[in-house]
Amino acid sequence: MGSRWLIASVLFLSACGPTAGTSLGVPIGDTSGGAPDTSAPDTGPADAGPADAGQPDVGGSAEPLVRITTDMGFITVKLNPDKAPKSVANFLAYVDEGFYDGGDGKGQTVFHRVIKGFMVQGGGLLEDMSPKATHGAIAIESDNGLKNLRGTIAMARTNDPNSATSQFYINHVDNGGLDYATKPPGYTVFGEVTEGLDVVDAIAAVKTGTKNNFKDVPAQTIAITSVKRL
Repeated sequence: MGSRWLIASVLFLSACGPTAGTSLGVPIGDTSGGAPDTSAPDTGPADAGPADAGQPDVGGSAEPLVRITTDMGFITVKLNPDKAPKSVANFLAYVDEGFYDGGDGKGQTVFHRVIKGFMVQGGGLLEDMSPKATHGAIAIESDNGLKNLRGTIAMARTNDPNSATSQFYINHVDNGGLDYATKPPGYTVFGEVTEGLDVVDAIAAVKTGTKNNFKDVPAQTIAITSVKRL
């Protein structure tokens, strides 16, 4: 994907916010009026591992609940395995192995990309913006009827539709431009916030800047300290 990739041609950073997005400092787009570009969130690197997470282990629950605890409070999400089985299975696999919160002994991930009026994104990078090794990418499931509405959780990816790994984002506002119906292939929604939307708002409100060639990075670290099924 050429110049659109970050971290040794691995990460793609979409144009967003009131200034142009960058790929290793190279402008790749702009926005007007300070509105975030809905070309959407980017993922972390894919690594060796299963390319398809299969059916989710929902632990006896038709709609699993997961609590994401951060430095700024907790967010509870309800997942939708009926509409997005691969994405839910993938997310729960990372949850259960302690990938997000450092329970795997490899460090806590952070919310590394925050754009007020667009979305908050995390689940793939450490505090120093280095990527954690992930399992293989999963197939996109964006044509499932779920929309990128405020408070929904969705899979981040590169501009390759089938490149989602560990990173996710929570929509701060309704983002119809990310939906399959509006602009195929779209981005896969796989759940929604049921508690803690005020925490999403608080995260979206923090000051951001550039860190290690990444734009829209919170000035204060917003670590993911715990991610557990309820």
